Amino acid sequence: MKRKAQQSAEMPLWDHLKALRKALLVSAYAVAAGTVGGWALSGHVFRILAAPVESVGVPLISIGVMEQLMVKLKLSLIAGVIIAAPVVIWQLWSFILPALTKSEKKMVYLVAVPSILLFACGVAFAFYVVLPLCLKFLFFIGNDVVDTVQSAIGDYLGFVTAFLITFGCVFQLPIVLLVLIRLDIVSPAALGKYRKYAFFIIVVVAVILSPTPDLATQALMVTPMYLLYEMSIWLGYLVIRRRRKRLAREDSG
Repeated sequence: MKRKAQQSAEMPLWDHLKALRKALLVSAYAVAAGTVGGWALSGHVFRILAAPVESVGVPLISIGVMEQLMVKLKLSLIAGVIIAAPVVIWQLWSFILPALTKSEKKMVYLVAVPSILLFACGVAFAFYVVLPLCLKFLFFIGNDVVDTVQSAIGDYLGFVTAFLITFGCVFQLPIVLLVLIRLDIVSPAALGKYRKYAFFIIVVVAVILSPTPDLATQALMVTPMYLLYEMSIWLGYLVIRRRRKRLAREDSG
């Protein structure tokens, strides 16, 4: 395995580019095939994404000649990306695997599954908890001015997609901090010492990333981010303790 990584590191630039081209092409074909299959699932995907706005009693309308077609294509693409995700991840992994050392591979193995799970948790939290509250605020804050509230399908779909992706990325905070701890760039003690500054930074990030200006949505973004920060400190101490035990065993052996 060590020789394989060394051979990969010594590969000419052209061979690296060809390997990257192959990975990108296979990924693109997988997404295209998934999108074709996702065309049949687009209605089901739409019903899922439309559930929050329907729960607050706001109808979705089409305001353009091409809007229904474009929405169906976007929904098919979303389904296609989800269907093709295992192939895309495998292609990315097969491209970078030969260049990684044994310790780097171990770190990727430890990070990959929790990262996917945290992203899914962020999306679920946003969809089932934050999004309904956010829509109630946005649609009814001006109900004393506007009698009839409706939403264009395309605008709503774009908003919801960005909303869910933002929360999924925000939930990656523990992964980022644990990698930094593992690389000895930061320590759990330092994270605990400067938690008040971290809280301020989290609030600023939430204000910037929040798709809506209301305090309720921002608070619902700040709360899990700070809890994940505290969880990262606790997990960081476990990582340090395991490392010390391993080093002690190696020294005694």
